[in-house]
Amino acid sequence: MPALLMAGLSILGCAPALAAESAPVTSANDTATLVTDRDAVGPDQHLKVGLRLQLKPGWHTYWINPGDAGDTPTLDVTAEGGATGKSSLIHWPTPVRISEGGLMSYAYVGDVLLPQDLPLKGSGGTTLHAHAEWLACAQVCVPESGDFTLTLPASAQDAPQGNDAARFRQAEAAMPVPSPFQASIQADGTLKLAGKGLSSAAVSQAWFLPQDGGVIDQVAPQPLHAGDGEISLGLKFLKGAHRAAPLKGVVVLKDAAGAESALQIEAAPIPGGSPIATESAGAAHAPGEPASSVDSAVPHGVEWLRVLLFAFVGGLILNLMPCVFPVLAMKALSLARMGGAGRKAQLQSAFFYTAGVMGAFAALGIVMIGLRAVGSAAGWGFQFQSPGFVVGVCWLLFLMALNLLGVFEITPGRLGQAQVGTGHAGDLMTGLLAVIVATPCTAPFMGVAIAGALGGPPILGLLVFLSMGLGLAAPYLLVAGIPGLAKRMPKPGAWMGIMKQVLAFPLLATCVWLLWVAGIQRGINLVAVTAGGVVLLGFAAWIFGIGQHRAMREGGGRIVLFCRTLALLCVIGCGVALAKSIGGPPAPSTAPEAASGIEAFSNARLAELRAKGQPVFVDMTASWCITCMVNERVALDVASVKEAFGARHVAYLKGDWTNRDAEISAYLKVHGRDGVPLYVYYPAHGDGEVLPQILTPGLVLSVIGK
Repeated sequence: MPALLMAGLSILGCAPALAAESAPVTSANDTATLVTDRDAVGPDQHLKVGLRLQLKPGWHTYWINPGDAGDTPTLDVTAEGGATGKSSLIHWPTPVRISEGGLMSYAYVGDVLLPQDLPLKGSGGTTLHAHAEWLACAQVCVPESGDFTLTLPASAQDAPQGNDAARFRQAEAAMPVPSPFQASIQADGTLKLAGKGLSSAAVSQAWFLPQDGGVIDQVAPQPLHAGDGEISLGLKFLKGAHRAAPLKGVVVLKDAAGAESALQIEAAPIPGGSPIATESAGAAHAPGEPASSVDSAVPHGVEWLRVLLFAFVGGLILNLMPCVFPVLAMKALSLARMGGAGRKAQLQSAFFYTAGVMGAFAALGIVMIGLRAVGSAAGWGFQFQSPGFVVGVCWLLFLMALNLLGVFEITPGRLGQAQVGTGHAGDLMTGLLAVIVATPCTAPFMGVAIAGALGGPPILGLLVFLSMGLGLAAPYLLVAGIPGLAKRMPKPGAWMGIMKQVLAFPLLATCVWLLWVAGIQRGINLVAVTAGGVVLLGFAAWIFGIGQHRAMREGGGRIVLFCRTLALLCVIGCGVALAKSIGGPPAPSTAPEAASGIEAFSNARLAELRAKGQPVFVDMTASWCITCMVNERVALDVASVKEAFGARHVAYLKGDWTNRDAEISAYLKVHGRDGVPLYVYYPAHGDGEVLPQILTPGLVLSVIGK
């Protein structure tokens, strides 16, 4: 009878309110649940869902702009069943400010709810499936995540609000409201609010929370000046910040009684004021490298010219990085061919190679800027954190090697008349391939340029990536563009056929390296799939080559069609096998054992060692980063450096970014980097020092010997 009574009350829409809350995900730092404002769903119900975090005392998580360190929480919710829908946009309550160690964080403490709107379509019960990721931080930061399931029964009409509706009303009350005042920002950092009701009597304190990082010095004081009908806050722009763009964020006004009002603003830029010389708090730069910002007294346009110059120089130096050697070796063959080509052919080859390089850099820039815009922590080389991308590049390079060995030919023109590296399609492809294999490397000056690209306006960020592409293509453009240089190249001859085959072997060596990376990311199963794909693609290339030779001798026919169809099926088979194999979890950590003198990086371990007064060397690396591997072989894993580490009791912490790791991403961000390698040395007492991205034993010894 009680069950029948409850069912009847539900149909009438007057069931007693029961809290709709998922099973909790609990850690030592917090308890997380998925909650809703209603305990049932009616037809086309508008539901409010949210991530409830009950943080232990001393712990916090972050706002949409985490501040100088941290990461933004995410929540993705899908409703399945009679009523369906999706949501992922969090409505952010106003955070508190936490200033510590020269850094500013915007955070939530205690019992916090991060709500979303979930419009549902259809009628009937629904099951909510949600995935959330967040950082829980105190003295250290711990990446946490949870998967939640919550089933809601059907209601014949709009369901009444449940017990947790009060939490959503409380969260809504903490949301900033659109500002009724006119907001403007001057070039010198003066933020003004103007309108009726503003005065020194009405506003005793005020502070600004920027919606985006990388714009103002977030830890700097914000002096308040209040007058009749307006107030102003003195902000400090970061060096290189785009001051001509609207400034978005939240202004919190506090009256004499202590009541706070949070206002959402978008301050329009206006001319006036004088530049204020400011600098990002705690920023460190490597000896011999440019600082990550430029003098703020320099006009904004000149600041961006400086960043573009760094990007060009970084791309130029990228030609010397080991990851690009296999493709540049192929391009060297084209340079040799230039010695016997006409002026027009030389210029066209250089143009299409440059177009391939810059087009690839533009695409990469658009993806990275777009991912940053939606809150992702994507950095330089991020695509190599995808096992599918690593395997795909391995297979592509293997096919290129088979082409150089003559197993088959890529013929953009008439069959048999062109090969890879010859013809415009070959030049374009070589440029694209150069960028693909270059991304695991980071050259000097690139860290500054990439940070500027991802922190500034999208259009200028795209120009930064194009400048890096121009730098990478510059040597080839120089040879083609200066009369006489190409003529001094060796004359084409029979030696080129042998050289073409020799150049296949650096590509095959790169395939072995990528196979190793895939094994680290997903274990032996993905290695087997990748190796099996190599065999299948080898068969496809061989059968395709048979069809090509048959077509050249006898023209088309059923045998040629059969060969091409079989080759295509082999390629499709590889794609299907890869799609089925990359969905698994990352392989177990391959962190070095303590016996080797190297420990796995964690913020907790770093804090523990520093509290003891022990010097620490932090090495942020990845298996797909060839620059990292080269530095390890030539500068870190050498007897003199290891002996110095032991003699000075230097602890060696290594962070492996081969797979996505939120704690390492946050550490990189704190140091103004968007990719690896990153080397930081902490003396027994004092601040850390960032080392250059290219190491030598002498450089490491000099830094730890200071």
